[in-house]
Amino acid sequence: FSTSITSAKIQVNGVHLHYQQTGEGSHAVLLLPGMLGSGQTDFGPQLKSMNKQLFTVVAWDPRGYGKSIPPSRDFPPDFFERDAKDAVDLMQALKFKKFSLLGWSDGGITALIAAAKYPNLIHKLVVWGANASVTQEDVRIYNGIRDVSKWSEKVRKPLEELYGQKYFAETCEAWVDGISRFAENSDGNICQQLLPDIKCPTFIIHGEKDPLVPQAHAEYIHKHIKGSR
Repeated sequence: FSTSITSAKIQVNGVHLHYQQTGEGSHAVLLLPGMLGSGQTDFGPQLKSMNKQLFTVVAWDPRGYGKSIPPSRDFPPDFFERDAKDAVDLMQALKFKKFSLLGWSDGGITALIAAAKYPNLIHKLVVWGANASVTQEDVRIYNGIRDVSKWSEKVRKPLEELYGQKYFAETCEAWVDGISRFAENSDGNICQQLLPDIKCPTFIIHGEKDPLVPQAHAEYIHKHIKGSR
């Protein structure tokens, strides 16, 4: 069986989405990257090392991220719903009838929304570093990363190489503004009301030292998705 990774673009909802695919297993899995991330920057090790006999692995670049440019990335109030629809429609365009979602950070939020809205298509769900709401404390944390020149070189460099300095800096600022807007909703809601609609087996992971997402977010998600672990 082949261990090669194919890289391609496919038109979905009027944009050309870039994705990578590998493996020949019967269990299809979509990897959803985080803020400013792409399949390659966020999931290089998974694309290389996930079991290719068990899984068919797809890693996508959401619109405006990675190689899914144009369009430039923007953050309308429904950007998570838009990403969720793009992600599901991408997998359907690739002819997967049912698939699992592995979502990190913003990709975790996107995965939660997709699992809630398209329950018949989602097999299993794994999320880490995700949040279903935005608090004032979160907004303070986000503003701390607004200026990318203050990021550590390790995190900054691959993204600067991917986007160029200007697009990277501007898109990060736009993200901070876009995500902070949720704090104006009642309870800072992003997708809290959707969590009870998630019916598939769900596994929630959280980094104890996650500098961006306090652990209470993971606990909230666990409490509101029935039977989640």
